[in-house]
Amino acid sequence: MVVMNQLELKKLIREIPDWPKPGILFYDITTLLKDPQGFRTLIDQLHHHYYTKPVDVVAGIEARGFIFGPALAYRLGAGFVPLRKPNKLPAETARETFQLEYGTDALEIHKDAVQKGQRVLICDDLLATGGTAGAAVRLIKKIGGEVVGCGFAVELTFLNGRKRLEGIDVFSLLQYDKG
Repeated sequence: MVVMNQLELKKLIREIPDWPKPGILFYDITTLLKDPQGFRTLIDQLHHHYYTKPVDVVAGIEARGFIFGPALAYRLGAGFVPLRKPNKLPAETARETFQLEYGTDALEIHKDAVQKGQRVLICDDLLATGGTAGAAVRLIKKIGGEVVGCGFAVELTFLNGRKRLEGIDVFSLLQYDKG
């Protein structure tokens, strides 16, 4: 097995300027995910960070958290549940609304997706301002889960998203200090 270093992994991330709007530099992890060694390193490093913590369920945030969340859940011997955008889940849901730079959004989860006291690891592709991840934490707690951590492929440290996740074990594979 080959473990890639930080520089090699960063070379696999495609940077797209002015997307989805002018002034935003988008970090596209699909180019890392399609690389077998890059994808394996992502899953292995997340697993390595969390395998000593008891995790019952991995909750993946739509959409890219759905890509590597199930693989991480498998490695941890945990279940997987999706945190979806509104009106995508068929059974009774709980919702958490949050602020974005350009408006509001929300996440939903089936009310029975996590049982009271279950230990949940939240995962997503990117930690930026922490708005989405913070909403995910509140949503898991709202339905009775215990958040054991938040794992990300990429963190934009200059946006200080960790501040919204105080008291939570936050792990990111790759960090970017400026946009």
